[in-house]
Amino acid sequence: MVTSLRKEPNRPRATSTILFVLVATVALPSGCTQNPYYAAPGSGAWQLSPGPAGANRAEAKVTELNRRVQLLDDNNRQLHTQLAQSEQKAEVFKDEAELLRQQLSTVSQQLEASKQIASDAESRVRGMQASSQMRGGAVITPNTNLSLQASQLSLPGLEVIPDGNLLRIVVPSDRLFQPGTASLLPQASNALDPIANQIMAIFPRQRVAVEAYADSSTLNLSATSSPVQLTSAQASTIVDLMTQRSGMNPGQLFAIAQGASRARGTNETPMGRSLNRRIEIVIYPETY
Repeated sequence: MVTSLRKEPNRPRATSTILFVLVATVALPSGCTQNPYYAAPGSGAWQLSPGPAGANRAEAKVTELNRRVQLLDDNNRQLHTQLAQSEQKAEVFKDEAELLRQQLSTVSQQLEASKQIASDAESRVRGMQASSQMRGGAVITPNTNLSLQASQLSLPGLEVIPDGNLLRIVVPSDRLFQPGTASLLPQASNALDPIANQIMAIFPRQRVAVEAYADSSTLNLSATSSPVQLTSAQASTIVDLMTQRSGMNPGQLFAIAQGASRARGTNETPMGRSLNRRIEIVIYPETY
């Protein structure tokens, strides 16, 4: 009896193949990336992400650059501010220099005028002396001794000082002006009105100078003033007051700025400086 042998299929191998296919089908849609050869979308195979140390170094560089930019901005703003301040100061100095030039020109003109007045007065004195004549064996000379008339002045609280052929009436500037200025105090007229009235009564034709003096200290002066400029303004103010308020003839008066010259006291003490700050009304023997 011939037995017919039929080869049975290999069942276990077929079952394994089916299981592999099923596993692969399930794994691919789920995004399994365990396979080192599998590349995620948007990336290449074997791509390495930067480590935390590299990112920190980049951030540190950016921070340092930002700090330097901020410092440059701050320095730039400071330089612009300093430049603006320097330009402003330059304008102020320019204006002050122009003011000083104008004041110097005015003072120079006043000094020249004062010199001319003094020269004219001296010429008149020499002319009067030269014109003295011998009459009846006597020498006739003009009476230039004002001290004889000084006793007629009544000015309580003020000094009246004979000075050769001159007569000086001394008035402290502190009684007339605000400190360091040519601005009159309200009570200044109380001191000046009696002087003007008595000069008009006793010396109606005599030439009269208003000499202003200051101390050598600059503490009471403004930034654009000097003792000469201050006394020039003060002397002119007194002349204006005595002509406009008191009615003295403008041709009788003239102003002289003496600055800090001819000090009467030491400038090292307040008392000495106070003595040096003064107005002297000087009566000349010459007439106008």
